[in-house]
Amino acid sequence: MTVETVLADLVGFPSVCRTPNGAIIEHVRAYLAGHGVDSVIVPGPEGDRANLFATIGPKVEGGIILSAHLDVVPAAPEGWVGDPFKLRRDGERLIGRGAVDMKGFAACVLASVPALVAKRLARPVHIALSYDEEVGCVGVRHLIARLPELCPPVLGCIVGEPSGLRPVLAHKGKIAKRVTVDGKAGHSSRTDLGDNAIHYAAGLITAIHDEALRHASQGPFAEAFAPPYSTIQVGVIRGGTGINIVPAQCVFEVEARAIAGQEPAALLGFLPGVAERIAREAAVTGHKVAFSFETMSDYPPLALDENDPLVAFTEAVSGQARQAAVSYGTEAGMFQRAGIAAIVCGPGDVDRAHKPEEYITEAELAGAMAMIAGVAERLG
Repeated sequence: MTVETVLADLVGFPSVCRTPNGAIIEHVRAYLAGHGVDSVIVPGPEGDRANLFATIGPKVEGGIILSAHLDVVPAAPEGWVGDPFKLRRDGERLIGRGAVDMKGFAACVLASVPALVAKRLARPVHIALSYDEEVGCVGVRHLIARLPELCPPVLGCIVGEPSGLRPVLAHKGKIAKRVTVDGKAGHSSRTDLGDNAIHYAAGLITAIHDEALRHASQGPFAEAFAPPYSTIQVGVIRGGTGINIVPAQCVFEVEARAIAGQEPAALLGFLPGVAERIAREAAVTGHKVAFSFETMSDYPPLALDENDPLVAFTEAVSGQARQAAVSYGTEAGMFQRAGIAAIVCGPGDVDRAHKPEEYITEAELAGAMAMIAGVAERLG
């Protein structure tokens, strides 16, 4: 079975994040079983989603985990020439939702299984496939928690997110929070009798903007990233029902992306204090406002030491020199936090991800296949 055929099968499953993924997991399990490879299904607490873990070779120390997520972002029809969930060829381009992010790498791993099984591996190749990465690396947390029972200690984990097959040593971490501001509704002719939730939200949003500007001007800085500092922004805001009604509620979503060396949660640590001050100032004038905070996603940055053996290993098998850092996030930081050396190295360009007509090329898939063959050769 060619890698293109495997990719077409994977793209054919509309495994959109936050939706059940049993069909694609069962497809992969059956595929691996057809090649004599047993899988362990690691379900999540949602009840309708699961990860998959498999090992090829002896269950000894020093193996490599090849990690990919099988979920994709939604594909609104606008901008797509054809069905996003049916792989389509246009010259060298293979087009479909998830083709580059990151079913392309998953397809290369699965297409390599027959060769991996046939090779006499001295150290194992482990396959880790996760769910709901796109909404905060949700599924892999449950998989990582089971790793001590699933495999002996490994040399490291290669997360195949699109990096042009350049081994990436660091990426930013992220936290996203939903902030709900509750005031009191009223007629706009008597604003003095209401508590305008949008106005109070604006006070907190102004503080967020000020904090973002402080990071941009004062750092700390890490020149390997673009931009070279931690960022904070409000991306969504909803509130109010009519121009002549004092809004009783406003909800907004804020995210922070942290350079290596900073914890994402710490970047938003100022929010409760500012909210408390705003509520206190409102109370002095006889008004009332309440703030509540919900964490939507949270994953750590990645910072792999350049002298870690995994760096030289991945450079050798990919044929590419290391890249210091990228600003997008991956599951690699989760593996590192669990004590497993992790690096990002996969086919394609991340700039094509999350867009209509997402694609990967034949040459990029061939490069990833060669890299996985190199992994097998070094573990042989």
